[in-house]
Amino acid sequence: QVQLAESGGGLVQAGGSLRLSCAASGRTFTSYGLGWFRQAPGKEREFVAGVTGTSGTPYYGDSVKGRFTISRDNAKNTVYLQMNSLKPEDTAVYYCAASKQGIGLPSTPRLVGSWGQGTQVTVSS
Repeated sequence: QVQLAESGGGLVQAGGSLRLSCAASGRTFTSYGLGWFRQAPGKEREFVAGVTGTSGTPYYGDSVKGRFTISRDNAKNTVYLQMNSLKPEDTAVYYCAASKQGIGLPSTPRLVGSWGQGTQVTVSS
């Protein structure tokens, strides 16, 4: 089982930037993929970005391509989400996620083995 702890959420104006961090522990860090999901009130949990464990290849949801960057620091067992050009529609609770064993990328909730507690991101217009 992987334990995840997010940090870095907050309130920012439209056009601004935030960086989320997620520290992981419990399994060999490079043995699983990591990702970020978000959930706004009344909406389903949405895939934002993910990165594979072995190759570190990033993947993005269509709504954040070109604005968000995911990266992982294997020395620190940490994954980051750099969010630029933020829009009010990016407002949501953001969750860090680790893939189930044997899964390379947690691209949908059913592929997630562990969730973080969530961190609120609010973008004002």
